[in-house]
Amino acid sequence: MSNPELVPSQPSPAPPTPSPPPNTIFRGPNGIRCGWRVLIFLAIVAALFVALGVVLGALFHGEIGLNLSQLTPFGLGATEGALFAFVVIAALIMARIEHRKFGQYGLPLRSALGKDFWIGLLVGFAAITTCLLAISAFHGFRITGAAIHGRTVGSAALAWAAAFLVVGLDEEFAFRGYLQFTLTTDMGFWPAAILMSALFGLAHAGNPGESVSGLFSVVLFGLLFCLILRRRGNLWWAVGFHAGWDWGQTFFYGVPDSGISAYHSLFHSAFTGPKWLTGGTVGPEASIFTPIVLAIVALVFARMYRENRYQI
Repeated sequence: MSNPELVPSQPSPAPPTPSPPPNTIFRGPNGIRCGWRVLIFLAIVAALFVALGVVLGALFHGEIGLNLSQLTPFGLGATEGALFAFVVIAALIMARIEHRKFGQYGLPLRSALGKDFWIGLLVGFAAITTCLLAISAFHGFRITGAAIHGRTVGSAALAWAAAFLVVGLDEEFAFRGYLQFTLTTDMGFWPAAILMSALFGLAHAGNPGESVSGLFSVVLFGLLFCLILRRRGNLWWAVGFHAGWDWGQTFFYGVPDSGISAYHSLFHSAFTGPKWLTGGTVGPEASIFTPIVLAIVALVFARMYRENRYQI
């Protein structure tokens, strides 16, 4: 009996490649479009604000308010801490929706309070010191005496340090965290940085005693922090600089911060001279020397850190 002829088996057809979802007004080639992601993020933050307002209104029977006439460590830390919590919660939700890691938005936990933070802290304190020394050289600033003594010095220094750490975290992440990352995916880094820096300045416009020159400096701060983010790849250097500048300005030297005076500063200080020199009611941030100092910091920083590490 003869063996039947062996017929070679035919290869099974490959499964069809699934076609990507069609582009719509809501979805693009990279998922949910940038504008909708920004709106979802802001809607989450707004919902958390409303929820907090309802809770506080019920607890205090509607008798709540924010006093912007004087800064205190507890009041500032509580306010900025709530804002920071809201933007972090919103970013965590967006990270789940977008299948990303939270650290991609600028605050990786592995780098928290590391070397970059402490370098930024020292540079920030040195920068405000340089600015005030320059004003003093033109007889516009002087320290008139100690404002607190004894054990109060240590407790106040630590309280203000904690408060300004929270301020640095909140303002850096709110303006250069999730929103900067998301806008960068659509319009590029520097167009997004210019937009967010302008909004950063606008957010300070409601401070009592603020001026056009002061707001101009705030925008420059925002651009400097964006440069730092671009070169370091995260926000920790900028958080340190932000905290160091504010701590030196408000607690150590006792000068107005964006037009707001501080409670329990280390020194009493006085300004004399024209507004272009002293900053007037705003404080040194509106002085002509603040943009000069920020420009020097930016140039030195750019020479020291030449590699762009920001990734999207």
